[in-house]
Amino acid sequence: MREDAGTSQAAIARVARVNQAHLSRIEAGTAEPSIEVLIAVATALGADLSVRLFPNTGPRIRDHLQIAIAGALIAALHPRWDVAPEVPVYRPVRGVIDLVLSDTAGPDVVAVEIHSQLRRVEQQIRWATQKADALAALPEQERRRVHRLLVLRNTAATREVGRLAADTLGAAYPGRSADAVAALRGTAPWPGRAVIWATVERGEAHLLDGPPRGIAMGRR
Repeated sequence: MREDAGTSQAAIARVARVNQAHLSRIEAGTAEPSIEVLIAVATALGADLSVRLFPNTGPRIRDHLQIAIAGALIAALHPRWDVAPEVPVYRPVRGVIDLVLSDTAGPDVVAVEIHSQLRRVEQQIRWATQKADALAALPEQERRRVHRLLVLRNTAATREVGRLAADTLGAAYPGRSADAVAALRGTAPWPGRAVIWATVERGEAHLLDGPPRGIAMGRR
């Protein structure tokens, strides 16, 4: 923009009250300008500065309920499952998977997302799919089958979302809850993409053997 305006670095630095050597390094990409410097340079150039947050794969902040549910799931696992918490992925998206379960007796790997609340179903499905795809792209997952597991806290609000979005959730997670829980406990093969439910009372979480009453989202 400076070159297009036919303006020298010295002139921009003078108007913006920025050291010219620093401005030169910024243009060369060897220095990181502060927001204040960018605003000053933009003003000198007659430009507007815009900073925007783009939704990616969800926040890394986890509440105490999610932590309790993760603990209950880990405690219920059969020894055949290796578990890794807070697994970062980078391509094609950046994000963190709550738990990654690897079946030491087979090719299955499960990317687990835990939610104590569920507000935007489509967004959750998109984030979970993108992160599972990124996990599958890692070299160490070559020749493994990466699946998705959604763990929901059993509350009136999440049950209502489950009822309203039953068809969408059923298409995204067709495996039966009971089969997924049995697989985690080592008594059944992994059923594919699935949703399981958990209760949290007084800080202690428990996995349910099947979906809550009135909830049916698995296809099989």
